[in-house]
Amino acid sequence: MPSGYPFSLEFRRLLFDKVCSGVPVEAAAREMGVSKAAAHRWWYEADGMPLKIAKQAPAGPVIPGRPHLPGGPGHRLSQQERVVIMRGRDQGLTYQEIGDQIGRDKSVVWREVQRNSNADGDYHALMADSRAAERAKRPKAYKLHDHPMAAEITDWLEQGWSPLLISRWLAHQYPGDRLRQVSAETIYQCLYVQTRGNLRADLWQQLSTKRGARKPRGRVQRVGKPYAEAFKIAERPPEADDRAVPGHWEGDLIIGAGSRSAIGTLVERSSRFTILLHLPGRHTADEVAAAMIAQMRSMPEHLLRSITWDRGVELAAYRDIQLALDTKLYFCDPHKPWQRGTNENTNRLLRHWFAKSTDLSVHTAADLKRVQDSLNHRPRPTLGLRTPAQALAQFLAQAA
Repeated sequence: MPSGYPFSLEFRRLLFDKVCSGVPVEAAAREMGVSKAAAHRWWYEADGMPLKIAKQAPAGPVIPGRPHLPGGPGHRLSQQERVVIMRGRDQGLTYQEIGDQIGRDKSVVWREVQRNSNADGDYHALMADSRAAERAKRPKAYKLHDHPMAAEITDWLEQGWSPLLISRWLAHQYPGDRLRQVSAETIYQCLYVQTRGNLRADLWQQLSTKRGARKPRGRVQRVGKPYAEAFKIAERPPEADDRAVPGHWEGDLIIGAGSRSAIGTLVERSSRFTILLHLPGRHTADEVAAAMIAQMRSMPEHLLRSITWDRGVELAAYRDIQLALDTKLYFCDPHKPWQRGTNENTNRLLRHWFAKSTDLSVHTAADLKRVQDSLNHRPRPTLGLRTPAQALAQFLAQAA
């Protein structure tokens, strides 16, 4: 409690009770024998609700306390329950003991105190009730309405940036400017809820999922063919798991419409650096092996320690790759593609350029190089907002 207060906490609470019940601040101060300046100061130092100023009447609260609502699980906290919480706090009871009195879990009481206490730390039941009523008002004003970064957010979405990346990048670029920051959830609401801001309604099509509405996450099963003599992912060196050493890659194919076209993808686990394999014709095992060998043959030895792949038939010529690149190929367990999660996440990002159910053979090698460069020069939250190109260059410099 700030020092220098001439009146007790109970005295100030009585004044707050009068104001929350609808009595203007000046009238409450006059009734209690204090100056209106002191009453206003107590109200604002407690972070009280905004007061409406009328020409004919003295200042009063914008939001009076709500009428009694039924309490208990399944309902919002009522005014009476908040009075019990206030008294319990005054008596020094624990959150569990207060929760037992009102039939609520202790976490409900804890959250209520954290959300709706005054700025001085005191929990006042009527002020807490008014704060909750104000917060529950609907519809809410949308946070991206006239946002200063709306144009940049639109541009980044069109480039395939995720809402989470945009949120983290703004926080990184403007750490002290809350007005220029925006949460990922706010962007998602703008994309998925109509009339929620000034971002274009079609921008959801730029998300990697290409979904116009949210869907619950389900489990994806993919059928693979066992490789009896191949190295299993459990045999991969531990250094590949902790990403401390570069040179461990994960790969897969992005499949086009009708499984008639494909693009190969390789991602380095430590730097997230991505290489795309151009497969203009078919994507048989021999063609995938030839494209991979051509792309990775010139790499230094310390950047070719291992490659991990799913158990698809497109890598049946894995022995040829091992011999040509002098490296080892490891394969995921059957039906567990998430064991190469870095590549799975990267393929999801790549769907911004290579949409599902489209013909991927129309993309030239130059097209793939442009996409590859764009992704490798995009800041990544997992790298502390460095780009994969920067991270790989740093590894190379350390090795040199």
